[in-house]
Amino acid sequence: MGRGTGYGKTILIGDQFVLEGVPAIVSSIPYVTECVVERIDGTGWILEDNRKEVPGYKKSKEEMQKESINRILEVMKIDTSKIGLKITFGGDLLAGSGVGASAASCVALARALNDEFNLGLSIEEINHIAWEGEFAYHGTPSGVDNTASCYGGLMLYQLKGDEKIVEKIKVKRPIEVVLANSGVSADTRKLDELVENEKKKDPEGFKKKMDLITDQVFKVKDALERWDLETAGRIMTENHKILIDMGLSHERLIYLCNRAIELGALGAKLTGGGMGGYMVALTPGKELQEKVATAIEKEGYAVIRATVGEG
Repeated sequence: MGRGTGYGKTILIGDQFVLEGVPAIVSSIPYVTECVVERIDGTGWILEDNRKEVPGYKKSKEEMQKESINRILEVMKIDTSKIGLKITFGGDLLAGSGVGASAASCVALARALNDEFNLGLSIEEINHIAWEGEFAYHGTPSGVDNTASCYGGLMLYQLKGDEKIVEKIKVKRPIEVVLANSGVSADTRKLDELVENEKKKDPEGFKKKMDLITDQVFKVKDALERWDLETAGRIMTENHKILIDMGLSHERLIYLCNRAIELGALGAKLTGGGMGGYMVALTPGKELQEKVATAIEKEGYAVIRATVGEG
């Protein structure tokens, strides 16, 4: 029996444009997807998915999940025509768009298979395999989700050509955040199409937006390192306005962000691809976090209380 885990994640800024060379600030959150792999009689593989979910999420991702598992098995050269496997997912990460649920499952599965078959793979190899598994969900994945899920911590992530830049961000102490789910499951591949169409429609305007968001990302990084959380939150909110103008947000996400700010959050924006899934609100301090989380929960939304910036 092999076991593995993968962290959930949240992206504070830069989410949708990593493939355009824009940096992103991403952090793991202290919730995980767990995977257990067992050998069984017969051939092929069967799946038992016990993850808690935003209603409808697992069904909406069912075919993508099958494709992802097959891709990971193929990359790891595990031939289920000769051996039977049972794959079981669980853990305390709420499965939903925007918290790296697919990446966490890919990392957890790669680690569980590595454990069961004694492959001795390095963390870099596990991360690469998880990235391969993400193709089923994202078309061409940027690698930001699986990197956060695999390594943990708060980091700046950027693609420059074929180079992946990962820079750890050090903060004074972990920062409390609230993640609230819109109840809408987004298809990341459709989001990629929307971004591509935006780029084709107005190349010059698109480039200006990418330059502006890049500048915002580095300003948020600097503010976090200086522990100027008010500035970090303000820029996150300003960034969300750009995403709204580009059609990447959703009316429920807009409402949740505005509600969090009304309740005292220093900033709020969608997290992940957008058009559904989660928003993230910067709520430093347990008292503020609980105030925002409780109020939004009472309105019927699924909420995750988390911290960013842990090792």
